[in-house]
Amino acid sequence: MNVFVAGGTGFVGRSLCAVLADRGHAVTAASRSPDPSGLPPGVDTAAVDVTDPDHLSDAVAGHDAVVNLVALPSHVQPRGRSHDAVHRGGTRNLVRACGERGVDRFVQISGLGVDGGAHTAYFAAKRRAERLVRRSDLEWVVYRPSVVFGDGCAILPFVRSVVPPGVAFLPGGGDAMRLQPLWVGDLAPMLADGVTDARHVGRVYRLGGPEVLTLAELARLVRRVRLVVPVPLPAAAVAFGAAELLPWVPFGLDQYRVLRLDNTVADNDVGAFGVDEAAMLRLREYLRR
Repeated sequence: MNVFVAGGTGFVGRSLCAVLADRGHAVTAASRSPDPSGLPPGVDTAAVDVTDPDHLSDAVAGHDAVVNLVALPSHVQPRGRSHDAVHRGGTRNLVRACGERGVDRFVQISGLGVDGGAHTAYFAAKRRAERLVRRSDLEWVVYRPSVVFGDGCAILPFVRSVVPPGVAFLPGGGDAMRLQPLWVGDLAPMLADGVTDARHVGRVYRLGGPEVLTLAELARLVRRVRLVVPVPLPAAAVAFGAAELLPWVPFGLDQYRVLRLDNTVADNDVGAFGVDEAAMLRLREYLRR
């Protein structure tokens, strides 16, 4: 197959492109400023901005499948590019381009929380984007993973940016935020299956890793925190709200809401891809490496 991976030179994209290429598919890794380093030999690159629809139709022409990995991290408060423009607008443009050029398969990376009560700009945009895909006439597959970790991920730098080493002052003691971290090396083959296997068409997959961790537990793993000091939630909300008014501070109320997020799965869909949850890589094992 000829596969076009929007966001293909990003964190998840590099791993997916490597799996697809290893399986013998022709792959184009697209991004605004594609950097071929980290991509396997033979993977083509394309300079594409999904928020600009003018050239997308030509870019996806000749491909059998499009994977949309383009995203801003959920905890980022973007300056100049909104979550809505990137996630909803970019998805709309890609879906339209696929319809114009006869691309059959469309794989969308959404996220846990889109079907819940996560009221942030990120999840609102992801929710609308997923709706666009599911209402299209394309052969779509949607993935909703929990946070993904690995070399170049966003979650570990986020934890390091909000949690100091040693003693951590966390909203509510860091127990409200629950995550099910998923290693990118486990996720990428499942995404590749969705690109090529017709059995996954029309399905929404909720994916998590082999363990559930709170923010406090993440702090202990990533920052070797020995003491967690609970900060009352109302006080934390005021602090994050005040930070939102400062243009040089990348935090605000959405980031406070993320810190209270339950990002876990009750029924893990990894088994649909023949994956044994117990055999998946745990975050603590990755950090030991």
